[in-house]
Amino acid sequence: MIIGFVGLNLPEGKMKFKDPRFDALVEKHKPKKLVPHYVELMKGDLSKCDGIIVEQESILDLILPDIERCEQRMEKSEDQSEKALLQKSIKFLEEEKLLCDAEFNDEEKKLLLNLNFITMKPVVPVNASIQPEEAVKAVIAKAGIVFFFTAGPPEVHAWPVHKSFNIVECAEKIHSDLARGFIRADIVSFDDYMKVHSFNDAKKQGLAKVVDRDYIINDGDIIEIRFNVS
Repeated sequence: MIIGFVGLNLPEGKMKFKDPRFDALVEKHKPKKLVPHYVELMKGDLSKCDGIIVEQESILDLILPDIERCEQRMEKSEDQSEKALLQKSIKFLEEEKLLCDAEFNDEEKKLLLNLNFITMKPVVPVNASIQPEEAVKAVIAKAGIVFFFTAGPPEVHAWPVHKSFNIVECAEKIHSDLARGFIRADIVSFDDYMKVHSFNDAKKQGLAKVVDRDYIINDGDIIEIRFNVS
């Protein structure tokens, strides 16, 4: 995930996302391989960013360019419904509010995202003294990102996905074969997993649940995929 920042003195480059659950799983298993989640902090071209941290006093640096984009688009557009949406957006922006905080339907959101309005991205206004870790955590939450984990002595891996992902989409994130040959999955919540020695113990103690392909992932789920690829 690339996170841009405006009006803040933050370090550019990759930064490990600090998640106490990941650290607890590493301590539990002492795995041979660790794969935490990393974000990239970037100052500059916000169009390339997945989310933005902005110092509260600098919020107009994002809003004014979007107003200008709306006005330019309105001049070129011949679609009356699009013009109405752009006018609605301008009104919201003129109140110094972010488009990501406005109530749009799915079709409107898709159009505004396609038009590359900066404030349609997950934007989090912060104070100048905020710690980078706190700011990153806030953007990830606003973007609707949750984490599931695969864990054991060979590897502990944190997997970021959107909170709407089902278990097959999560399996695809790990490897395409797991999604293609998906049968079922075993799920243990993080809290329950920390009570037992291993995933097998969780199954024996009735703490694991078997789910089908329509299961929506929960933040902190520990998962094992059952699959068969012929």
